[in-house]
Amino acid sequence: MIERLYLKNHLSFKECELFFSGGLIAFTGPSGAGKSVFMQALLSLFGYVDAYADVVEATLEEEIDVEPFGIEKDSPTVLKMLKGKSARYFVNAQNVSRKTMVDISKTYVNYLSVKDGSEFENSKLLALLDALCFKENSLHVEEVERFKEEFSFFEELEAQLDDLTCKEQKIEELKEFARFEISKIDEISPKIGEDEELMSFKKTLSKKEKLEQAIASASAIFSIESSVCDALRLMEKGSAFFDEAMNELRAIFEKESEKLGELEDINIEELLERIEKLASLKKRYGSIELALAHKKTKEEELKGYENLSFEKEGLQKKVTSLYVSLSERALILTKRRQNAMPLLMDKINQYLAQLYMNNIELYLDEVPMFELGCDSLRVELGAIDVKKLSSGEYNRLRLALIATQNDLLLSSEKGVLILDEIDANLSGKESMSVAKVLKKLSKKYQIFAISHQPQLSSLADLHYCIEKSSEGESSVKLLNETQRVVELARMVSGEHVSEEATRFAKTLLASRDL
Repeated sequence: MIERLYLKNHLSFKECELFFSGGLIAFTGPSGAGKSVFMQALLSLFGYVDAYADVVEATLEEEIDVEPFGIEKDSPTVLKMLKGKSARYFVNAQNVSRKTMVDISKTYVNYLSVKDGSEFENSKLLALLDALCFKENSLHVEEVERFKEEFSFFEELEAQLDDLTCKEQKIEELKEFARFEISKIDEISPKIGEDEELMSFKKTLSKKEKLEQAIASASAIFSIESSVCDALRLMEKGSAFFDEAMNELRAIFEKESEKLGELEDINIEELLERIEKLASLKKRYGSIELALAHKKTKEEELKGYENLSFEKEGLQKKVTSLYVSLSERALILTKRRQNAMPLLMDKINQYLAQLYMNNIELYLDEVPMFELGCDSLRVELGAIDVKKLSSGEYNRLRLALIATQNDLLLSSEKGVLILDEIDANLSGKESMSVAKVLKKLSKKYQIFAISHQPQLSSLADLHYCIEKSSEGESSVKLLNETQRVVELARMVSGEHVSEEATRFAKTLLASRDL
């Protein structure tokens, strides 16, 4: 229940603060006074419509569950909308997005606009049938919930199967590509470190001739080796250091000469071609190591492709088995719903009779399986398509469904019901029937309704009048008993209130508790 509503700078409204109790709350006033503007401000707080007010704030009597939305609980719950360059929304002083505000509001506030047809959604109509089935079978609702869960799992498996089927259609192409990638690397058969070794050979080859000439020229030093040793002896100097140096030099020359000799057997063209192939792999993959890693990845992919058919076959069996199981259970749900149909029609038609409307017929059509089974509940009002009903008939049919829902879907939770011109274009008799049904609903819901008829307004627990001054500023005031008589009489006869209208208004108020 909304206990307090504060509004500042919303179009023709400068500032107002209202306090509410539960029950049926009516808003009336002359045309153009700002009734719809006021309701728009209330709806903007919940994110249902665009915001124009600087501030809209509501305090709720109940502590609603906001923790699933990542918001800390508080008591009471306070909702707020601030408008600067853009609208900002707050729940318990914590900033939330407009979408989150709408999602939170849907758990507490039910808004029925003139064009709203949510009561005719298949899920809501089936919920009424399921509520009746539950009275006959206490496990029915639990089974519907379990069906939802398993159907969700079935959809996941189907999605996986579709994905595998798509892959299978491309499998040959993918396998061929993987084989091609592997063969290109296998053709070269690279080894880690091979590229560095070959580059070293290439460098040596490029200076082979110069090295051979240099070694041949430098080897002349060995021809004077004995002369140097003789000179050292004459000078009575030891020759050990010279002998050691010459032996080391001789070993270096011999080793290098052997290496140069080995190069004679190397095919230079093959060496260069090998270096180019390794270079092409490095250019494509970054390194020999990465090329070999890519080959391993492709080999694993190829193995996976080859196992795909087996995997698809197993998944297909699971999907088929689960579909058969769901179909059997959906049939059970259908039979229970068919059995409950007459009782649901009777309950709705009882309200329609109160609302001076013809009976409806309900039809349970078979549809492709979805989360609630294979049923679609269709509503027909005689030979007239529901969508082609007049606004007055359409609203009364919606109200009958809401009232039936209230009777069947028993819940301790309370909420707010916002109605937009629910009694528009109705006769006095029809309007009173609507008012009586709303009065019954108001025992559970706090109902906000713009009223165009004195009948609904007379049954309201709180009656607010919206007026606009000569300066164009709108205001809202709570009417006392005397003021309600005047306002109801105005609604009957217009600006010039007649005595007959006043008597009728008093009669309406006097008979509200009868």
